[in-house]
Amino acid sequence: MSAPFRAQIRKSLADPNLQAALDKNARQRVKARRTAFASLAEDLESLRQRAHTVRADVIANHERYLTEFITRAQNNGLVVHRAADSAEARRIVLEIAKTHGARLIAKSKTMVSEEIKLNRALEAAGIRAVETDLGEYIVQLRGESPSHIITPAVHLRRRQVGETFHEKLGTPLTDDISIMTDAARAALREIFLSADIGLSGVNFGVVEDGAICIVTNEGNGRMVTTVPPVHIALMGIERLAPTYDDLALLLALLPRSATGQTITVYTQIIRSPRQAGELDGAQDRHLVLVDDGRSAIRGTPLNDTLMCIRCGACLNACPIFRELGGHAYVGADGTHTPYPGPIGSALSPALFGAQNFGHLAQACTICGFCKENCPVDIDLPGMLLRVRAGMVGEQKADESGMQKKEGVGLPWTVRWGLRGFAWFASKPERFTVAQKIIAALGRIWSPRSLWISLPALTGWGYSKDFPRPAMKPFRQRWAERVAGKQVSGHQETRKQVSSEQGAGGTPRLSQAQPAILPHKSPVSRFQAELEALSGVFVRTTEAELAERILTILRERREDAVMAWDDGALPDGLADALRAGGITIYNDPQPQIR
Repeated sequence: MSAPFRAQIRKSLADPNLQAALDKNARQRVKARRTAFASLAEDLESLRQRAHTVRADVIANHERYLTEFITRAQNNGLVVHRAADSAEARRIVLEIAKTHGARLIAKSKTMVSEEIKLNRALEAAGIRAVETDLGEYIVQLRGESPSHIITPAVHLRRRQVGETFHEKLGTPLTDDISIMTDAARAALREIFLSADIGLSGVNFGVVEDGAICIVTNEGNGRMVTTVPPVHIALMGIERLAPTYDDLALLLALLPRSATGQTITVYTQIIRSPRQAGELDGAQDRHLVLVDDGRSAIRGTPLNDTLMCIRCGACLNACPIFRELGGHAYVGADGTHTPYPGPIGSALSPALFGAQNFGHLAQACTICGFCKENCPVDIDLPGMLLRVRAGMVGEQKADESGMQKKEGVGLPWTVRWGLRGFAWFASKPERFTVAQKIIAALGRIWSPRSLWISLPALTGWGYSKDFPRPAMKPFRQRWAERVAGKQVSGHQETRKQVSSEQGAGGTPRLSQAQPAILPHKSPVSRFQAELEALSGVFVRTTEAELAERILTILRERREDAVMAWDDGALPDGLADALRAGGITIYNDPQPQIR
């Protein structure tokens, strides 16, 4: 991990206000999410898999879908711009603002604008940009960046917000939510009415008819897109839904995953500028499609990060984010990423460079909770492991289109240690020698205890108990156990053969004799392994199978079993067992042990 990241971790863990705010958010989100998903008419897992299929199809056939979407959006009257990177996206927005002589821009929530650092560019050009989402407005007043992709001010307590409003807006010092909300509403209403341009994000572009879909909870999205004479929408090129049926599916999952709502308060479908006879709506609508590295991710080991619908569920679930918050996720140069948490730890290295953000993946515990909570079932743990392995696109690439760097984000000591372990573990002989050496060193280090206390220089190891390596490892004990059973079995067989010899000393043929011969078939090897673990192995023919099973069950005084469906069992077995008085259950039966 980088030094700035470590410093932010320590800062976050030492901040009691942040810890209290994050704990409260986690409790509320988990409870609300559970309640919201309980209202679904269809099984959640089925919906997740359907959504996964939709998003995977969009990414796999992205060029075709994007071309169709652009054509239909232009036919609707939208002015479509394509930006290859952040610099071009900023230039396009500044040119539109210059064309219309804009001095004030009212912004609805858009993570893409954070990604391309649009506010700084607008300020440098003398254009005032005001965030109108309440959370974004609060952090803008404080000079901070959002700490969560859905709830930007999640890191703040009410008292801190009250102090900010008192300092910046001149309101009485209070932590009453209604008073603070009224103050923000009064300040922002003037912005809506006097803004020259409204700027928003896009949740989904609908390929079916070229419309854009925007979902918000505060109404600012509608104000920004309908009151100012010009509307600019920023959209990542991957945010497509092929049809309205697909959009409905994604909108059933998005609010439930993001805020625990069954549906957002405002869902807008925008197809065109204001038409003749319409009383509101922007006269000019510009859609800026931002690539900024997304095309380079397609087809790589991090391809599935593009399936994200920006719900923030993985952040709310992640035990690391719930302790650190979004501001702790910084690059090696100390800059914040707009995408924190599990998805950000995989997406940020892909979009902004593994050299600066690759270390974020090292903070993950690979617990899998992010994948369980993702509404489109993205394998985020797998993505993070790929980032750690260096599977992030670079200019110099191998045949897979990726450059591999060993242990991205790890200090050189750990990288060399892992390289040494790989060398020892690649050959059984080396591994055996290493085990003996480590066991001997363990006895020297901790002669009187089964546990080893590691020095402070090991970092994480200083606070953990490390078991002393065993003098006789499992591999050796297992080999001795198997060898002991083989010797015992051979001795008994020789006694049996000797007792059956004839008068001339010539052994008579018996069924026991083959037991002394080595068995090399997979079945015999399996039998030896099973019996070494005290298992019982029975050889039988298919004709005798039912009777053998009935005998075993009667000996155990069992009259019921759990089994696969009849069709998955050998022909006639289920009927024979039932005829023998055995009840067969195909569903789990806790009482059957």
